[in-house]
Amino acid sequence: MQYPPGHHQEESYQNIVNLIKAYPLAIINSCLNNEMESSHTPLIYQPNGGLGELIGHLDKYNPQLAHFKENEKVQLIFNGPQVYISPSVYSTTQLPTWNYFKAHLKGRVIIETDQEKVKHSLINMTAFLEGDQPNYVLKADNPRMAAALDYIVGFRIVIESWEGKYKISQDKLQKDRELAKEAMLLETKKVEQAINLLYSAHKTKTKQ
Repeated sequence: MQYPPGHHQEESYQNIVNLIKAYPLAIINSCLNNEMESSHTPLIYQPNGGLGELIGHLDKYNPQLAHFKENEKVQLIFNGPQVYISPSVYSTTQLPTWNYFKAHLKGRVIIETDQEKVKHSLINMTAFLEGDQPNYVLKADNPRMAAALDYIVGFRIVIESWEGKYKISQDKLQKDRELAKEAMLLETKKVEQAINLLYSAHKTKTKQ
């Protein structure tokens, strides 16, 4: 049996790039000497003639940097919209399921040793995240950035392979596909409630 099913595979790499740009917070997974490490950090896509590169930054004390220095291959996961689909959503008899947009990529890390390039990558990332009508511009002479640079490690990931996992009821009737889409759109309206709950319930972990 093929896994994942062919109808859950995204064909267009440009669609993957679009997902990365819309949801740039990545999970970076790596393994060195049977030890797993994961980090959550925004990555900005840049074309390079091949599949492109992803530019990012980590705290210099992040233990995953030990994996990066060994030029180990990393796996990246980008999470797009997702939603539980109740059978009650469909016009036909179905089972409960979960729909989602995901992108999995693999590549190799190159650590950036030029601090001036790291600074400009921070400026470029901020400009991208602020969008076409920025409310904030990170300037090259920002004193807080200058102080933070000693604690930031910049890197780029050369993308070597990709896979789009788009599970959006493709195997259902057209009417049911539209109903599943409406369910996902409705779910986005529940985000405010979830954010309020997570904020109100949060407790910062105290050091032992």
